[in-house]
Amino acid sequence: MRPCLKRAGLVLAALAAWPLAATADTIAFRLLPRYSYATFKIDAPLETVVGHTTDAGLRGELSVDPAKPQTAKGMVKVDMNTVRTGIDKRDADMRAKPYLETETQANQWVTFDLQSVEIAGPLQSGKVMPAKIRGLLTVKQKAVERVADGTVTYIELSPEQVEAQKRFGFTSDNIKVRTKLATTFTDHTMQIPQLLILKLSNDIAIETDLTFVKQ
Repeated sequence: MRPCLKRAGLVLAALAAWPLAATADTIAFRLLPRYSYATFKIDAPLETVVGHTTDAGLRGELSVDPAKPQTAKGMVKVDMNTVRTGIDKRDADMRAKPYLETETQANQWVTFDLQSVEIAGPLQSGKVMPAKIRGLLTVKQKAVERVADGTVTYIELSPEQVEAQKRFGFTSDNIKVRTKLATTFTDHTMQIPQLLILKLSNDIAIETDLTFVKQ
């Protein structure tokens, strides 16, 4: 083979392999529910109503290249049937009509679909990095765009550390994501709840502390 043809063949081979190389560092993560939680806070005249998730009520996945976290994609969802506020009657009222109506499977889950991440550079193991996390928040089948303020912490473990931590579910690559975001009942076409004699605020504050581990 002539040198020019040989070089051309090598270039074509390199170009054909390039897309695979470009995505080779993308890591698939899954949520570790026992080290994760979400809370929903709503003000009322005499108290702040706080709903907490249980382990069984959280699901999530994440796909991210630590060198390019801005392009991360993923999804987190909360089973609203598992959220507890400390008063069973109030929980039942919130899950019923005309509010969440979680007896319908399509209304059962509140989801956040990650679209992009605004963050200053690549992830570094052990470094807490501020981030703005943009995505679609869906409540009762009504999706609205929201931007969450948060932090992202990437933790790489050595083989020895993985061996010591694997009984807890941790892996060689782990990500902790903490977020705060706000939405309203009316943004999701829901009536503002009036529980007992008190009407709640229209505003809903959502906080999450999520741990993802390599699949």
